[in-house]
Amino acid sequence: MTKSPTLHKRTLLAATLLAGVLALPGTALAQSPIVIKFSHVVAEQTPKGQAALKFKEVAEKKLPGKVQVQVFPSSQLFGDAKELEAVLLGDVQFIAPSLSKFDRYTKKIQVFDLPFLFDDIDAVDRFQSSPAGKGLLTSMTSRGLLGLGYWHNGMKQLSTNKDKLVLPEDVKGLKFRIQASDVLEAQFRALGANPQKMAFAEVYQALQTGVVDGQENTWSNIYSQKFYEVQKTIAETNHGLIDYMVVTNAKWWDGLPPDVKKGLTEAMDEATAYGNKLASDINAADKQKIADAGKAKIQKLSKQDVAVWRKAMEPVWKQFEGGIGRDLIDSALKSNQ
Repeated sequence: MTKSPTLHKRTLLAATLLAGVLALPGTALAQSPIVIKFSHVVAEQTPKGQAALKFKEVAEKKLPGKVQVQVFPSSQLFGDAKELEAVLLGDVQFIAPSLSKFDRYTKKIQVFDLPFLFDDIDAVDRFQSSPAGKGLLTSMTSRGLLGLGYWHNGMKQLSTNKDKLVLPEDVKGLKFRIQASDVLEAQFRALGANPQKMAFAEVYQALQTGVVDGQENTWSNIYSQKFYEVQKTIAETNHGLIDYMVVTNAKWWDGLPPDVKKGLTEAMDEATAYGNKLASDINAADKQKIADAGKAKIQKLSKQDVAVWRKAMEPVWKQFEGGIGRDLIDSALKSNQ
């Protein structure tokens, strides 16, 4: 059966109109939302998990119909080992790894691992919001990564199975669990202690059985992982930092429309403030819970004690100064004033 000339003309007209519609940038078909996959490795109830959800909420409110943010917590898409590769390949758009994970892209990021560099989390905030700190967010663009914000876990405290933990000599000869980090290894070797790289999930049992004598962590991690139950002393050292950098694919970001980029930047700023306040509140509450439990003694350090620790750590700063840059270390020190 052959088509009538009229039907044939109508079909051609419809095809022409459809092609025109598809070519128009302002049409409904061209306005489907940009899907943004945000992948991270921790639980939703953590400060990082809550900040990611806040980012989704604010971004979709600021850019209705323009973006759709999908959050994947607890390594649902990618674990620690694969998430950086995933963002570089474009499989996800946002991740928030620990700062120590970026040292293979730039040695400058090791400034955050240097021991006893920052007095407290307020000093960290001042540095991260300074020109030098903000400069680190864009220090990896040549490697395909752009930082959009710093998210806190918190300051690290030192704990051992000994009764005394005030001065550097109190840790000499002890075994400490550390994350995989050249700086952290050098930190404990400078003190005459023995660093042991170990997975986070294995730490409680290692402390309980004496495989290691101590560890370093935030108050929230010490409480949630029950490390305080198998340590005698926790020194309030604030000697290091566990923080995250939210990063995206630099090329993907550059290709976004200006209004979308602006809205996402504003959403990230709001999520950062929200998550960092939450991290601070949780650390304070968990420190109090540890004190109330009465199982581990919380040891306060005086300014003089901290000065002795800082002096003992200067060789470590010197060791990594070449990669980090003395100017960056000095900028970090100024944030303590």
